[in-house]
Amino acid sequence: MILGIDCGTTGTTAVLLNLKGKVLGRKTVSVRQYFPQAAWVEHSPPQIWKTVGEAVTGALRAAKISPKKIQCIGLTNQRETVSLFDGETPLHPFIVWQDRRTAAYCESLKKYEDKIIDIAGTPVDPYFSASKIRWLLKKLSIQSPSSRLRFRTVDSFVVFKMTGRDCIEATNASRVSLMDLKRIRWSEDLFDLYEIPRSLAPTIIPSQNLDLKTRGLSFLPDGIPISGILGDQQAALFGQSGWNPGAGKITFGTGSFILLNTGKTCVRSKNRLVSTLALQWRSGEARYALEGSAFICGAWIQWLRDELGLIKKSAEIAALARSAKTSDGVMVIPALSGLGAPFWKSHARGAILGLTRGSSKAQIARASLEALAFQNRALIDAMKKDAKISKEDWRVDGGAASNNLLMQIQADVLGKNIIRPKNLEATATGAAFLAAEASGLLSLKEIQQTWKPDRRFEPRSDVSTLENLYQAWHTKVLQSHP
Repeated sequence: MILGIDCGTTGTTAVLLNLKGKVLGRKTVSVRQYFPQAAWVEHSPPQIWKTVGEAVTGALRAAKISPKKIQCIGLTNQRETVSLFDGETPLHPFIVWQDRRTAAYCESLKKYEDKIIDIAGTPVDPYFSASKIRWLLKKLSIQSPSSRLRFRTVDSFVVFKMTGRDCIEATNASRVSLMDLKRIRWSEDLFDLYEIPRSLAPTIIPSQNLDLKTRGLSFLPDGIPISGILGDQQAALFGQSGWNPGAGKITFGTGSFILLNTGKTCVRSKNRLVSTLALQWRSGEARYALEGSAFICGAWIQWLRDELGLIKKSAEIAALARSAKTSDGVMVIPALSGLGAPFWKSHARGAILGLTRGSSKAQIARASLEALAFQNRALIDAMKKDAKISKEDWRVDGGAASNNLLMQIQADVLGKNIIRPKNLEATATGAAFLAAEASGLLSLKEIQQTWKPDRRFEPRSDVSTLENLYQAWHTKVLQSHP
C-alpha cells in the first residue's frame, strides 16, 4: 500500500492506493480558514496537524487495512503558506498563499523585480513566501534570531512533525522566492534583499528522498519512508503523468493552476508567468515548468454559495448556469485575492459587472464559469508566447473539473481538447506515485498505465460569441486597478 497525503488550502486528504493505482481508502478533513482583516488569510498550525492525523486514520478505516501495510508515503501541500517557529512552537498562525497583507511592501520592491526574477523565477508579489517572512519578523520584533528559529512552509511543518527533521522540499523552496532556481540552493543575495537572516532557512532536499522516516506518531508506526514530496501543483502534474517536456495540466481547485513541463530547460518568462521547479529526482536531476496561477477558481463558487446564497451546494452551479442561455452582458472578475499571472494586480478586487434590473442569478452563475475559463485562456496565451507550444489537448483535475459545463466552456474558449481523467485526485496520487517510484515499487511506465481518461471535451465549431466575450473580459481586467 502507498499513502498519499494532500495538505490543501481548504482540507487535508489522505488516500491509500495499491500498486495498480486503485484508491482503496480516502478521507478528507476540512481545514478552517481565518480572515482577521480584509485580504488577510490565516491557518492554525495545530489545526492543520490535527487534520493530518484524522485524514490518515479515516483513510485507513475506509480501506480496512493495518497501517503496517503502508510501504511508503507521498506528501503534497499548499505552497507559499508560511510561518515562523521556535523549535516546535509556532510564533504566529500560518499566513496563507492567498493573503495580500504585504502588497504595499511588494510595491516598494518592484525596482528589484528583474533581479528577483532572474535568480528565483518569481515576480514580486504577496503570493510568494519571502515578503510574508519579512512581515513576520517585523511584526514579532525579531532582530537577533535564536538558533532554534525557522521559517516553515506546510511541507516543512508536516515533515518536522512526522520525522523530527528540519528541511524543505525543492519545489516548495522554489516558491519562497529566496532560492536560486538554476542551482537549487538558497540565494544569499535574495536573503539580503528581503532582510531575512539566512539562519532561518531549513535545508533544501530533493523531491524524492529515502532518509525521511516516520517517528513517534500516534496514527502511524515508526520507520515508514516519506519518499516523495511535491508542492500541490507539481504533484498534480506528476499525477497526470506529466514528467516529460511538453506535458501540461490545468488544476481547477481553490485557485486555478496551469503547469507546462519545460524539461531540463528553465524557461524565463517574458509574459509574466512563473518559472518554477517541476521536480527534483533522487539523483539531483531537475525538471522545470512554466506556471500560471489564478488565485481564485473554486473559491469563487464557494463565495457565491456562502456569502451570496446563490446556491446551497457548489455542485449546483452548473445546473443554475445552464438555465441561462447566455450571460447577457453580465461579467465577473473573480479577484477576491487580487489577480495573479499574467496580470499581477495585488490590489484588484472582485467584481460583478454589467448588471441590469433584469439580470438573474443564473446569468451571474454563467458569467462566473466563463470568467474561470477566461483566466486560464489568458494564462495559456502567455505560455504560448514563452514556450512556443502547440498542444492539442490539456489534462485537467481538481474538484471543479467535474463541472461539465465549465469544461465545455474551457474547451471552447481555448479551441483545444480538454481531457478529464477518472481520478480527479491527481495531487495526492501524484505524490504517492512519486514516493512509490523512489522506493522502487513502481516504474514510470507502470505509473503511466494507471492513468485512465473519463471524458474528452472538444471545442464546438461556433464559438465566435464566446471569443468576443473573452476579449471584452480581458480588456476590462486590464483596465481594473493600476
